[in-house]
Amino acid sequence: MAQTKVIVIGSGFSGLSAATSLADKGYDVVVLEKNSTPGGRARSFSDQGFTFDMGPSWYWMPDVFESYFNRFGKSAADYYDLKRLDPSYTVVFGQDDFMQVPASLDELRSLFERLESGSGSKLDKFLEQAAYKYDVGINQLVYKPGLSLTEFMSLGLLRDVLRMDVFQSFHKHIRRFFSNEKIIKLMEFPILFLGALPENTPALYSLMNYADIKLGTWYPMGGMYKIVEGMVKLAEEKGVKFIFDQDVQRIEVKNGIASQVLTATDIFEADVVVASADYHHVEKELLPGASQSYSDTYWEKRVMAPSSLLFYLGVNKRLNNLQHHNLFFDEDFGPHAHEIYTDPKWPGKPLFYVSAPSVTDTSVAPAGCENLFLLMPVAPGLQDTPEIREKYFDIILERLERLTGQNIRNSIVYKRSYAHRDFINDYNAFKGNAYGLANTLMQTALLKPSLKSKKVKNLYYTGQLTVPGPGVPPSLISGQVVAKEIEKEYAVPVAVKV
Repeated sequence: MAQTKVIVIGSGFSGLSAATSLADKGYDVVVLEKNSTPGGRARSFSDQGFTFDMGPSWYWMPDVFESYFNRFGKSAADYYDLKRLDPSYTVVFGQDDFMQVPASLDELRSLFERLESGSGSKLDKFLEQAAYKYDVGINQLVYKPGLSLTEFMSLGLLRDVLRMDVFQSFHKHIRRFFSNEKIIKLMEFPILFLGALPENTPALYSLMNYADIKLGTWYPMGGMYKIVEGMVKLAEEKGVKFIFDQDVQRIEVKNGIASQVLTATDIFEADVVVASADYHHVEKELLPGASQSYSDTYWEKRVMAPSSLLFYLGVNKRLNNLQHHNLFFDEDFGPHAHEIYTDPKWPGKPLFYVSAPSVTDTSVAPAGCENLFLLMPVAPGLQDTPEIREKYFDIILERLERLTGQNIRNSIVYKRSYAHRDFINDYNAFKGNAYGLANTLMQTALLKPSLKSKKVKNLYYTGQLTVPGPGVPPSLISGQVVAKEIEKEYAVPVAVKV
């Protein structure tokens, strides 16, 4: 009996996760990747001796990665070496006003006490609640496929949901514990990964603070792309076949069933199709109109997470006053947030982030040099021109030089920018978004675009525009969730089981 043939479109984290999970169960899995290398937004490139991670730079929730590899009898350590960062990161509030966030909880508690009397014990209470949310959220809720209300109907889970502050905003929740503005900024920072304002993000996501503070900030030596390399190696060990430079042009649908996936050069037969590519692109560009689950109006009403303006810089000297991760909060986040979420425009006084992985890992830069990754969050859908990019490069670099007290511009030997146009060209990203769909209350669980097509019986979706949401760990989980749903409906022929 022939194996069930699965075509996975895209080799980002969710696509790799889905492909490996299905191959492990005996499915015949082929991954079609638009670009010449795997990884999606987590690709990497090298130039002039510098190696740059193109997208994700934070390694949080190490338990999710470990759990993923454990499913296949492996460990993350089989594929890459992790190092816990200490300090976890630095927050720059202004001139000579740097807060290094220690990895040690005791040291962090002391730091809080210096900023606000009594806040150390309040941190413990906050984290106690956050630990519960993390346990239920990461170990139960995010593994729900979001296809039916009945998934959430157990009395135990309903009780858990009510205890998890789903209907209270993170903004209000955090101010129940702390009043010091620096502490509040520090605690609200992880919410930025979810793509929405703290006012519009459920307090459930204090679980992100637990991930930050208790589980720590880590780094895979050699760069974040080492995770991709490890996942690809595991996938190939399970029998997954990868075909690169395959830009999918169309999904052929007959009688409500996807039968073929067509690229510019090839035709691939399919029993099941998993789209790890941009959900909106697959719906609107690859499917005929009658096979699309959502209207143009639906998509226009979605609240998208931000896009990003990125700069990859190679500097021919070592720099001072920078840690591996650096958050520049020297301007008020309120106006910048307004310009991202409520009145989309290029910001007046942006906040930004600098990663300097060469502080931890000398392999990513030539000897005596520094590798810098600069990120400024911006609204999706903006006009993106070389002149605009250069304007903001000058703004960011002036502040970076002034706040760290050194000249950097004259030592830059490599520079590359990346923004909306690149996200669209490389990933077909809806409105040039970088992070997917914002995690607002009205875009949670069943209210996200479905992981199963409503019109095409054997078409499934995975990744940051469906459940459970944006971020690397959720994408890993998303692939596992969709694989489990496919297993329910498309059993592996007995003849191919070992």
